[in-house]
Amino acid sequence: MSILNVSNLSHGFGARVILEDASFRLLQGEHVGVVGVNGAGKSTFMNIITGKLMPDSGVIEWASKITKGYLDQYSTLEKGKSIRDVLKSAFAHMFELEKETMTLYEKMGDCTPEEMDQILEEVGEIQSVLENGDFYNLDSKIEEYAAGLGILEIGLDKDVAELSGGQRAKILLAKVLLENHDVLILDEPTNFLDEDHITWLTNFLQNYENSFILVSHDLPFMKAVTNVIYHIEKSELTRYTGGYDQFMAMYDLKKKQTEAAFKKQQKEIEVLEKFVAKNKARASTSNMAKSRQKKLDKIDVIEISRVKPKPIFRFNTSRTPSREIVEGRDLVLGYTEPLTSPLNFSIERNQKIAIKGVNGLGKSTLLNTILGKINPISGEVEQGQFVEVGYFKQEEASGDKTALDEFWDEFPGFTNGEARAALARCGLTNDHITSKMKVLSGGEHSKVRLAKIMNTKINVLVLDEPTNHLDIIAKEELKKAIKDFVGTVIMVSHEPEFYMDIATDVWDVEKWSTKVV
Repeated sequence: MSILNVSNLSHGFGARVILEDASFRLLQGEHVGVVGVNGAGKSTFMNIITGKLMPDSGVIEWASKITKGYLDQYSTLEKGKSIRDVLKSAFAHMFELEKETMTLYEKMGDCTPEEMDQILEEVGEIQSVLENGDFYNLDSKIEEYAAGLGILEIGLDKDVAELSGGQRAKILLAKVLLENHDVLILDEPTNFLDEDHITWLTNFLQNYENSFILVSHDLPFMKAVTNVIYHIEKSELTRYTGGYDQFMAMYDLKKKQTEAAFKKQQKEIEVLEKFVAKNKARASTSNMAKSRQKKLDKIDVIEISRVKPKPIFRFNTSRTPSREIVEGRDLVLGYTEPLTSPLNFSIERNQKIAIKGVNGLGKSTLLNTILGKINPISGEVEQGQFVEVGYFKQEEASGDKTALDEFWDEFPGFTNGEARAALARCGLTNDHITSKMKVLSGGEHSKVRLAKIMNTKINVLVLDEPTNHLDIIAKEELKKAIKDFVGTVIMVSHEPEFYMDIATDVWDVEKWSTKVV
């Protein structure tokens, strides 16, 4: 059974074509992964099929009575509600049905036998729906999902306004999963999850009986949960049946076949063009030349993909700082309440530290305290001499400025060519550079921010979840740049495969936390 059919889909931002005459179909029970480099159009496609964005042209047809649960990269939560309230709202339709049964029970006191039979039939149907939806075990179900995604330890009665960005993302994910839709549409669901919670989500999706469409740059996760891959390249969507490894094998084979056919055709075109050029002027051979020209005109020229610009990340080192970069003495982290017991630590020149631990225990708070952006609950932080920091925040707001203007505001002394070259080194094309920040993908947005740091002389690099939106190629390049950086690195990451062969030390905030994990 076909759940979703997309045909002749085209969309762009200004002169930048994102999708052109693209087709897509989703069948019952398929677990689809949508892949492509940063800026290929993955999130744009997700926004179009969910109705958040109108395409320039094309047809999107969902099967009737299909319910959809959408988790995007930038969903928000309503302030003033507890975590439990938000998760319970996943069952709002069931609570309405329960109210309806109460109303029907009230009618039983004053009705005819015929009306009674009708009411009992309606109540029976509603009870069947509630029981099938496990309505009477909602609290245990909520706690099961909350435990799996690391929400339970936060406290289900906590106001969502007090939560970190990562905690909010987890709650939105739990709510979407609890709603038990016919189709899940998940855009980077692992961005704010830790290792244990990614494992839980992997198991959940592997055993998920309904369909889902997934965008993720977490390759092990993508490989583990998908059985169909759609690849976005050159504004087209191509379907590959099988998991990610099968897709890569088929894609590489197709690429080699296309390149071989291209070379063969180019040789044929060269021979024909030479013959025409040599013989068209001579009366005795002009007819043969015209025949060859007709053959040339009829050739359907094979095009091969232009190689996407590969990002080249390199951080510029400034003067050598003091031996001690940062020292924390009896430091208690937190905003309004303590998150840790008193900490004593020292970060020395050229150390590369990875900070891990579940969300909400103070990783970003630690970075902001070390940088002096927030005050600790108690204790003190002392920075060494000549410390010059490059800071990559976990998330930054998008705006109406183009990527070029965003960069230029920070480096007004750069010429137009220098600014464009700096952004191009991060793998951004002219289309990206002249697009507004708010229409760039998460990965492109990250590359603009990295370009700013790369063009500043620093001796301390502070990175808060730098890989969240980056594709595989960009991740590898960033990893190399961090390894090569002659300076101190303090990095928050939930990806051990990214930081383990970079870090000289790994700090686990769970060992410091005053919370029960």
